[in-house]
Amino acid sequence: MIYFIGAGPGDPELITVKGKRHIEEADIIIYAGSLVNKALLANIRKGAEIYDSAGMTLEEVLEVMVKGAQAGKKIARVHTGDPSIFGAIREQLDALDKYHIEYEVIPGVSSFLATAAALKKEYTLPGITQTVILTRMEGRTAVPASEKIEALARHQATMIIFLSAGMLVELVDKLQCGYPANTPVAVVYKASWPEQLIVQGTLQDIAEKVQIAGIRKTALVVVGDFLGDEYELSKLYDKHFTHEFRNGSA
Repeated sequence: MIYFIGAGPGDPELITVKGKRHIEEADIIIYAGSLVNKALLANIRKGAEIYDSAGMTLEEVLEVMVKGAQAGKKIARVHTGDPSIFGAIREQLDALDKYHIEYEVIPGVSSFLATAAALKKEYTLPGITQTVILTRMEGRTAVPASEKIEALARHQATMIIFLSAGMLVELVDKLQCGYPANTPVAVVYKASWPEQLIVQGTLQDIAEKVQIAGIRKTALVVVGDFLGDEYELSKLYDKHFTHEFRNGSA
């Protein structure tokens, strides 16, 4: 059996109990060594085989998984954050289906959630935004024309941009096709890690601030008025608002 495990954003305590248990019980562990905190491997079983997928091809990863599964071994395929977001797991799952090999996907805490926690902010605020866009800049991986940053920016929703900190000047230019120049922005480097770093500003000055901070990669860019201080109070706890569990008062 193969378990695809979301290892969380970095803090070794931000992994699910289920994910941690399967890693510690696994006969074979394949983990994304460039991003996954190696502290998660501290209590693995004696004799477990460990592979760092950072230097492996898809074919090499599949070979290890298929041979291990066919030999009846338990395999933990460990991805950073939650594997459903920029995790490149679909191609692995589809390949395993062809071999009729069983697998299970265990969700994890994404870095975009750890980023909100680090900022002590809420992505959805009444009267400000109720939509969150997760996206990336076009690089070696193409982006559909309808999902270009310029097009998405016109919604002025909360936007979380992965894999783009190294192209920040270009990113800011594209964001200003929709957001005003004074829109608040934060760049969070390695959210939840000991070396976490937060840089905040606006679209006008964030690129310079990030350059001074020396951030080039392993960071999320978040943009939107959710970073501001003005918003409406939620109806959820409004004493005048009636719902299934509470009667409103005058």
